[in-house]
Amino acid sequence: MEAKPSSLVIRVGSLLVNSQRFFFSSKNPLCSTCVLLSTFKSVTCSTSSQTQAETVSGDGAEQPANSVEVLRRYGCSDDDIEKMFLRRPSLRNADLSQLQFKLNLLWGLGITSNDLVKIINCRPRLLSVRINHFFDERLEYFMTLFGSRETLLKAIIRNPSLLTYDFHNRIKPVITLYEGLGISREDLVPLLLSRPTMIPRTSFNDEKMEYIRKSGVLKGSKMFKHVVSIIGVSRSQTICEKAANIEKFGMSNEEVWHLIGRSPYLLTLSVDKVQRNMTFVVGTMKLPANVILDHPFLLYNNLEAVLKPRWLLAGKIEEMGVCPRIKGSLMLRALRMAEQRFLKAFVSCHPDSVAAELMDFYAKAKCVKRLAMSSKKAVFKGFPF
Repeated sequence: MEAKPSSLVIRVGSLLVNSQRFFFSSKNPLCSTCVLLSTFKSVTCSTSSQTQAETVSGDGAEQPANSVEVLRRYGCSDDDIEKMFLRRPSLRNADLSQLQFKLNLLWGLGITSNDLVKIINCRPRLLSVRINHFFDERLEYFMTLFGSRETLLKAIIRNPSLLTYDFHNRIKPVITLYEGLGISREDLVPLLLSRPTMIPRTSFNDEKMEYIRKSGVLKGSKMFKHVVSIIGVSRSQTICEKAANIEKFGMSNEEVWHLIGRSPYLLTLSVDKVQRNMTFVVGTMKLPANVILDHPFLLYNNLEAVLKPRWLLAGKIEEMGVCPRIKGSLMLRALRMAEQRFLKAFVSCHPDSVAAELMDFYAKAKCVKRLAMSSKKAVFKGFPF
């Protein structure tokens, strides 16, 4: 005759046993899971305690018939469920015990039904893969890295793949690599939040390290973390192409890399955008190409929505003979202004009749679209930078 075990060891990573009873409580369907991830250690309870836990968790509660009911009990509305099914049709036929188990883990992290919709829209396969691998160790590491549960939750919603990346062979080595390059954990957190692809796409070689050196940015400076992270997630070939694209307008390689060191987000702009903006600045505005060394915003501004309309408006103001006129250094200031400030400074300041005429001209100038834009073919080369 078999001896009954006196105790039962329950681990967070192996919660599949009795997951239906755990997820659906007769009093509060999700209240039990709030304590699930507050500790990451094993707990031992007696056989009698197990029986009491089964009673509290709703042993007699009606079990869900399909995944729709599971998601409804999680708090999702019919619209939310429809959005998730549209993004991931296989959820309709998901294994109920597995689905409940994974939702338990997500709820324990503080992920609400609204957050779940965002997550599935971003990563449709999340509930179809194993998110429980090294779950305890992963969360403990992330809590140390992000510093608070709120920041961790924000990071997971922004990039749900943090729960699926290879923990030992990808996450920890990448974080260690950035720390070794001189980026503190305090600086890493905002980078991970703003650039979710850092972990899967980071790679460094001798060529990239040379690019960082050529930028002239020193460790500890404000721009160092941005230079390192953008170069880290970019392909070497792409970096070389974008630097050469700026260099061909008459600047030396050293000038280009010092510009990138002061404004590293230039590496996130497409070659086409830089070419078009530079052509307008040099060809139409008749400014020297090296003006971008002191005013890099000329490459960031939208050509059709900002640069061209404001340049044309400056010509209209001069043609009408009214003041203030947009000329010389004031032109660069005007191009950098926010929209409302620009209108207040150069349009609304005039009498009503003049302001109305200028506003009408400016609105029409902003409506002029790029030629053949509708027939432009989209060329996808993978990750943009």
